[in-house]
Amino acid sequence: MSPLPPVLLRRFSSLLAVTGALLAAAVMSAADSPASAPAAAAHPVIPLWPQGTPGSLGDRPQDKPNLTFYAADTAKRNGATLLVLPGGGYANLAPHEGAAFAEYFAARGITCYVLQYRLGSAGYRNPAMLQDVSRALRMVRSFAKRDGLDPARVGIIGSSAGGHLAATLMTHFDAGKADAADPIERESSRPDLGVLCYPVITMGEFAHAGSRNQLLGANPTPEVLKDMSAELQVTSKTPPAFIWATFEDKTVPVENSLMFAAALRKAGVPFSLHIYEKGSHGLGLKKDAPPWADECLYWFKERKFLP
Repeated sequence: MSPLPPVLLRRFSSLLAVTGALLAAAVMSAADSPASAPAAAAHPVIPLWPQGTPGSLGDRPQDKPNLTFYAADTAKRNGATLLVLPGGGYANLAPHEGAAFAEYFAARGITCYVLQYRLGSAGYRNPAMLQDVSRALRMVRSFAKRDGLDPARVGIIGSSAGGHLAATLMTHFDAGKADAADPIERESSRPDLGVLCYPVITMGEFAHAGSRNQLLGANPTPEVLKDMSAELQVTSKTPPAFIWATFEDKTVPVENSLMFAAALRKAGVPFSLHIYEKGSHGLGLKKDAPPWADECLYWFKERKFLP
């Protein structure tokens, strides 16, 4: 092959130089463009205490409780909010009872927040978990006001040990501190309703031993055992509840759900109780789970939580 004539070679070199400069400029422009910046998180994570968690044992992720936000379907947004508490025996947090629940209810127009609360496996004991869920409910209610949602339709849903934490808040809430410097602390921590999925309720005869040990340690006092047995703390001010469990549950005895329902009945608090015959513990929204979610949505409408 004959070499290019000198004049053509010079022109070709100039063309390469111009092309390279244009490509470099394009790359630099793309790097500076907002469109090329990392995409915002699909589900923003919000710390409960941005300035530091009270009683923190360190600077690990498990020392920093937070909320993960799941926006309601825009076309179906109805003004209701749910705070979601995954189960896990106060030792871990089950994603299928956190993110999966939030996605399910958000698709049906309910704004959702999943709480990462502190755990016994990370060295925490009661009342750290109650402190976290109380702060989270106040925060979620303040967000509802900020975002044009209904602050009187803020519910809580918890599964297994998360159900215990939900029931604990339902029986240990307060009206907030009107003179608090932090506006979030002025909000009530009372949920407007609660959904308890195969919940741990009692710290007594039918307790789930693993949850009790992670929450309270090896030697809790009788007073603490009573205080953390939600069925013994129900009053007429406890919010209404939707409760479901299965007869076959060998992990958390069905008596937990029955005892809480009986306490609500005695206090005159409305509830919807569903005991299904079949099903193991921790079903959540799995394919073999009973139709609790549809029945829960129906109950939401009965309670005027949904339009």
